[in-house]
Amino acid sequence: MLSTLSQKGPLTKRIFLKNASKTSCRALKQRLDSGDTVNMEDESILVLASVLKDFLQNIEGGIFTASLLDKWLRILDDGKPEEKITAIRRLLDKLPKANADLLRHLFGALHNIEHHSTFNHMTSYNLAQCIAPSLLGPPNANSSHLQEDLTKMVSLVQFLLENRLQLWGEDTPPLWGGRAATPDEVTTGCLESTRMMVAVIYTNPQGQYEAKCPSSTGRRTCLSTIFEVPEEEEWP
Repeated sequence: MLSTLSQKGPLTKRIFLKNASKTSCRALKQRLDSGDTVNMEDESILVLASVLKDFLQNIEGGIFTASLLDKWLRILDDGKPEEKITAIRRLLDKLPKANADLLRHLFGALHNIEHHSTFNHMTSYNLAQCIAPSLLGPPNANSSHLQEDLTKMVSLVQFLLENRLQLWGEDTPPLWGGRAATPDEVTTGCLESTRMMVAVIYTNPQGQYEAKCPSSTGRRTCLSTIFEVPEEEEWP
């Protein structure tokens, strides 16, 4: 899934912002839940983006983990950029391996999309607005700090995206093959077709999902998260 989004997402204007068919999203999730083999290339890119957000929203415990969330939200409060990057690296080392690997590949895909923002209009800030709420965890109606936490998470996601190379380096492990096509390749009909690896596996025992890291030894590791886009920037 991340593979397909990484390759075709850069060519989709306002990806993660446009609504996908609820019926198609529900059908894809049911197929993934049942363990069916799914060819991601045959799926609508908007449906994949929506299902990915739903997956992130329901990772058990949160992708940043509940025990570390407060530290993640406070990480941009003080210090120089170099100090913040060092602090982020320390927190990444404290995450379960599956969480850290998923974050690395997620931001790899987002980086490919942001790299073509002049075409798709998805700048680092716009992507942060769309993705950050899903990384906070399920909405807590009793939280008096929800909006404050959401604002901090948007800033954190934007910082992670803009400093991806310093945090994770140039080379991302081969979760997917090939490269992202350019807008010129799409308009000339030269979009390259490659085989994709499914990056997430759905199960649904109690409304939660499981993520399986393709580079792992086969164990499934539960992960979880939210959504809401603050109205801070007018979309092109």
